[in-house]
Amino acid sequence: MNNSKYKVIVGMSGGVDSSVSAWLLKKNNYQVEGLFMKNWEEDDTHNFCASKQDLQDAQNVCDHIGIPLHKVNFSIEYWNDVFSYFLLELKNGNTPNPDVLCNTRIKFAVFVQYSIKKLNADFIATGHYARIKKINKQLYLLKGVDISKDQSYFLHGLTANQIQKSLFPLGNFKKLQVRRIAKKIKIPVATKKDSMGICFIGKKRIKDFLSKYFVKSPGKIVTISGEIVGTHIGLMYYTLGQRKGLNIGGIKGSCNLPWYVVSKKISSNLLIVAQGINNPYLQSIGLIAKNINWINKNNIKKNFCCSVKTRYQQLDIPCVVSLKTHNKVKVMFKNPVSAVTPGQFAVFYKSSICIGGGAIQYRIPFLEH
Repeated sequence: MNNSKYKVIVGMSGGVDSSVSAWLLKKNNYQVEGLFMKNWEEDDTHNFCASKQDLQDAQNVCDHIGIPLHKVNFSIEYWNDVFSYFLLELKNGNTPNPDVLCNTRIKFAVFVQYSIKKLNADFIATGHYARIKKINKQLYLLKGVDISKDQSYFLHGLTANQIQKSLFPLGNFKKLQVRRIAKKIKIPVATKKDSMGICFIGKKRIKDFLSKYFVKSPGKIVTISGEIVGTHIGLMYYTLGQRKGLNIGGIKGSCNLPWYVVSKKISSNLLIVAQGINNPYLQSIGLIAKNINWINKNNIKKNFCCSVKTRYQQLDIPCVVSLKTHNKVKVMFKNPVSAVTPGQFAVFYKSSICIGGGAIQYRIPFLEH
């Protein structure tokens, strides 16, 4: 394939992964240009996202490898399509994952449209650790070769058409190899640490950040049997399976084991806790997921076996999927799974192929309380 006739816009974050992606594409004779997306406005005064430094890093990288850098502000789209949803989910007692929504609604929607219509791109590219493979004349999304860094979980919301317009240069590389390449070609961000956590929260404590958007609503922390063991500051600050930050560690309970959040009762403002990570009340035998996106609709039957992840970097869980409606499924696990969390995403796989996923609406508990 003559790559030189194809123009690729690379989403440049100022990090090592997008930087090496751009270099690899240029090395393979694509017409490469960078695009820096600013998705959050408050960073300039509140230090949430280090966008100024990231933009400078992205510019330095583009100068180093000899490609132009475009800048665009998607903060309005991000607020409307990602952050508002994030706040609503928290208010409803769920634990949302804005990184998934950012990919689905910003990077592979607004970014793709902007690159094709405004910059005349043939493809867009990112530094995600995932692969695209053609099987029987159809494109599929696969896990990255580096399983410890695989990011197909975050990309499960893509459509076949979006995948057709996307390139993932790092899919066949391991992170260590990417770092080595960056150092070898002396990319300015070769030793820059990977960004961690949610962009708009940055280094701030989650409780401090959310206090800007929610009024504290204290309530009781109770055990499964109803014994009061402490107070919470508002249910939106806690998630299923949470251990730290409960401030009830000194209470021994029936056994000398750590306390974990096992449920939230929105109507009565109660945070339910139990002891031990393997507590049966924290286990689920299945889940209901909604807003399902099937990347490739072929081979999706009414009932089928596959594997699922209920959170990022989780080991694959064998399961049976039953289609309830066109966009809702019931999932039953082969064995009980701990801390399945409504608001997070269930992502389905057949071997290394990511076939799609959706938001966890309910968990099916091992034990009711």
